[in-house]
Amino acid sequence: MRHWIEAARLRTLPLSVSGIIVGTFLAADKGFVNLKITVLALLTTVGFQVLSNFANDYGDGVKGTDNDNRIGPKRAIQSGKISPRQMMKAIIITALITLIIAVSLIYIAFDRENFAMSLTFFLLGIASIAAAIKYTVGSKAYGYVGLGDLFVLIFFGWLSVVGSYFLYTKELDWFVFLPATSIGFLSMGVLNLNNMRDYESDKKSGKNTLIVKMGVKFGKIYHFILLNLAIYLALLYTLIFYSSTYQLLFLPVLIPLGIHVNKVLQNEQPKELDPELKKLAISTFLFSILFGLGLVFS
Repeated sequence: MRHWIEAARLRTLPLSVSGIIVGTFLAADKGFVNLKITVLALLTTVGFQVLSNFANDYGDGVKGTDNDNRIGPKRAIQSGKISPRQMMKAIIITALITLIIAVSLIYIAFDRENFAMSLTFFLLGIASIAAAIKYTVGSKAYGYVGLGDLFVLIFFGWLSVVGSYFLYTKELDWFVFLPATSIGFLSMGVLNLNNMRDYESDKKSGKNTLIVKMGVKFGKIYHFILLNLAIYLALLYTLIFYSSTYQLLFLPVLIPLGIHVNKVLQNEQPKELDPELKKLAISTFLFSILFGLGLVFS
């Protein structure tokens, strides 16, 4: 059980639910609250994240990308604690359980009133499962050709925030894409950190992440731009709908983010980036809560 918990990478879960938190608060700010949707949306997202972690362990493990040259913590297949066959079974089971939860979420949100919306979100659920698996699994894994960042923006940012907002409100508000992109950029920052840490081993293994393509020097600049744009977009949304100073509750998160960016820009040792992953993930989680509370308190 301990090995499976390690393979699930629990430290990634706060980041994964940040988009759902923001989407839920945005809906609550418009007067839409549904506890069942909240719980099921969080469970669905956690399921997708665990599925992604299992698939990532499997894909990088069987391809040999996770090897002794890798700086981060040893993965389950890499260490031999879990066999590829066991991990594949876990991937299938996790995908099925997550799909069942997702279908329950869709039913609670739309009931039988709108088949088109239900079908759309069902297909998005299938796409999310496929994206979670295809990041590293298979001969055409998109994580190996530098598309991981784009998929993180789509699924961790836009789909997570805008999708959850839509489940409550049944309407599409284009302004919601501003905080959704903020969460997407912060999540991309976490992936970027991970790829900067693993630059050398990924390059040797043929995993052509965006960092491998652009280099660590430009990766640092890219990281700086991502995090700054994330905050600017959140500020823009706040200014457009400003009504109370409570909406600025998220500003203290600028302190740990600023310290983090400074460390990344000055970093020369890839292994020192590993603890920064957790710091950025927790800062994103804290940002989502404070940003949301600022909305409902205003």
